[in-house]
Amino acid sequence: MIPKLTDEPGAIEVAAQIAGGELSPLEAVDACIARIEALDGPLNAVVVRDFDRARDAARALDGKDPEGRPLFGVPMTVKESFNVAGLPTTFGHLEFKEFIPRRDSRVVERLKAAGAIIVGKTNVPPDLADLQSNNPVYGRTNNPFDHTRVAGGSSGGSAVAVASGMVPIEYGTDIGSSVRNPAHLNGIFGHKTTFGLISRRGHTSPVAQGRDVHEPPLSVPGPLARSADDLALLLDLTAERPLEHTARRLNEMRFLAVLDHPSSEIDASVRDPIEDALSAIEAAGAKVDRSSERLPDLARQHENYLRLLNVAMARGRPAPDGTAMSLSDYFMLLDEQARNRFAWADLFGAYDFVLAPPLPFVAYPHDDTPIRDRRIAINGKDSAFADALAWAGLATFPNLPSTVVPVGESGGLPCGMQVMGPEWSDRDCIAAAGAIGALMGA
Repeated sequence: MIPKLTDEPGAIEVAAQIAGGELSPLEAVDACIARIEALDGPLNAVVVRDFDRARDAARALDGKDPEGRPLFGVPMTVKESFNVAGLPTTFGHLEFKEFIPRRDSRVVERLKAAGAIIVGKTNVPPDLADLQSNNPVYGRTNNPFDHTRVAGGSSGGSAVAVASGMVPIEYGTDIGSSVRNPAHLNGIFGHKTTFGLISRRGHTSPVAQGRDVHEPPLSVPGPLARSADDLALLLDLTAERPLEHTARRLNEMRFLAVLDHPSSEIDASVRDPIEDALSAIEAAGAKVDRSSERLPDLARQHENYLRLLNVAMARGRPAPDGTAMSLSDYFMLLDEQARNRFAWADLFGAYDFVLAPPLPFVAYPHDDTPIRDRRIAINGKDSAFADALAWAGLATFPNLPSTVVPVGESGGLPCGMQVMGPEWSDRDCIAAAGAIGALMGA
């Protein structure tokens, strides 16, 4: 069974209610604000609030929309790291508390153009560099299923706002599973996009002071929602290129399940719900293989992913010990990435999708230990926390799309599963995740 916290309608349903005259944009925004004020106290997810301007925007939209915009009057939040004109972007740092961008990010521009109303921004860890959301500017975000546990990160506030029913949809970013792990830990859908599909313009550290900068490797924006349909709509509205979609039934799909990784063991709290989902998928008539000779060398992939991740996060700056990657080594690393991408493309000649855990554990207790020193028990054995990033890199290093779908629970805590596909198959991944979610009761 998949635990749920709310029966609030999603974005498509709210938009339909507004279009049908059952609800005005202002009533939708007021209801959203009321939910945030009632629910967010112990959760601390919506940390930047823009209620007055949201109400003004809703009043300006009052009446029917002659353009038929798909998100007309729908209230939502976005991750704190997206620039919204007039609101602070801090990336979790006190020194940037007063930095107020004057221009919306590209994602926010496109959401507003579709009729969405931004009511606020959600919490992140400093520099978006942790799998939990806690910073000196806004404090800690708590998991809505257990406040003593993490919400995930870096899009932790995003997932909590959606899972708790405060907002119907959200937009985050992902480089180390920053959309996928919060979706998994909070029991919702989340999508890591194909690299380059969604613009990152206006999603830059406040160090840049609003200037446009080069987009680093690996990092991508991605939507979060309580349904696959809402996820697909958000993707279509923000994509910089049209996407094809191959309609197929679940029993026509070919899956490869990857539940074993040389760098990271999976805890039973995650393996058991995913095994149940795989059994249900097979019972529905789909093909599910457990191994393939086409699978790339995962240990090598993880090693190279961590190297490129560190370069991207530091933007090439030297490590604390003074060492830095040479330009020659960087290009050799990009060659490694290209070979890995080609290997995955070959694998997808035999399979439609790859199924894997987003993380090897469910929501864990709050832990302020730096991620490089953090430890966690997996199946009762002490393990290095950072090894969990192997499951993030599975899709990130080869630039693949990946949708997280809720598939079960462990001890009352949600568990999700990644549905990975070939590059640019984002719509297909979301559709497959939707079919699996329907099968599992998500």
